[in-house]
Amino acid sequence: MEIKRIAVDTSKHLFTLHGVDEREHPVLRRELKRHQVEAFFRKQPPTEVVLEACGGSHHWGRMLAALGHRVRLLAPQYVKPFVKRGKNDRNDAEAISEAAARPTMRSVPVKSAEQQAETMALSVRELLVKQRTQLVNALRGHAAEFGVIVGKGVGQAGKLAERVAADPAVPPPAQAMFALLGERIAELGGTLAELDRELGAQHKANPVSRQLAEVPGIGPLGALTLALTVDARQFKSGRHFAAWLGLTPKENSTAGKQRLGGISREGNERLRQLLVLGATSVIRAVRPGSRLATPWLLGLLGRRPRMVAAVALANKMARIVWAMMTSGEAYRPLPVAN
Repeated sequence: MEIKRIAVDTSKHLFTLHGVDEREHPVLRRELKRHQVEAFFRKQPPTEVVLEACGGSHHWGRMLAALGHRVRLLAPQYVKPFVKRGKNDRNDAEAISEAAARPTMRSVPVKSAEQQAETMALSVRELLVKQRTQLVNALRGHAAEFGVIVGKGVGQAGKLAERVAADPAVPPPAQAMFALLGERIAELGGTLAELDRELGAQHKANPVSRQLAEVPGIGPLGALTLALTVDARQFKSGRHFAAWLGLTPKENSTAGKQRLGGISREGNERLRQLLVLGATSVIRAVRPGSRLATPWLLGLLGRRPRMVAAVALANKMARIVWAMMTSGEAYRPLPVAN
């Protein structure tokens, strides 16, 4: 029995296999426990192994590649249309195999352990920022219940804690809870400051990141995120990269009539967020005669709302990033409008 392809539906403890022969007929349906996976594939001759792309799939991809197999990772949204009526592990594994059989199906490259380690610091920072925001919001909400408020911004949290501590109308049990929230916010602030210093050093040591930071609207953190998470060689063009980020219109065309809606919001949400926020900061700072005031941007702001212009500028920034990463050239500033 010669197996052409083995699709694997992964989970924490149970792995479901679906193998097909050269005629795409199922010849293998089997379930393995986690500790059995490596031993099973070690006995198999080199073949194509397909998995859905997720965080854990890169570990299995590296392990299977080391055993001599050809590993492909498929995006889950491309696999979902091939799932038949009843969703279960066997149907999911079969759907992965069916999707992999399509000649135009795109794959996700397997990340090395070093690549995952480098991007982990960015993910942890994002998580800590969210936790600090939750704590600050909780502090503000509870303080407002006692009539104590301050201005906006994370930097005002310390002043708010001081005001609450100095207010005799706040009962002692509430004072203790406010102090606890303030301690946690300060602790997270120190952790984030240290993490930012480490990421700043990583940015300075990465030539691609330093190069991308020259683009208006892309700061050190955004440049480092792009440098560590994007392989520009995967994309045929800058427009392909912008579409992967979800910065192009979502199309719903039929019968020869083109219907374009808002942006698709597909792909990497964090990268799209960084580019749109960077574009928003550029638009906020642009003034006629400044180095950011290109004829294209001023004309766009005259015709469209600022948020629409920000998304269009983010699309343009994505194309510039792709061109710089593929060619290795430095950023060339655009002519300034007089």
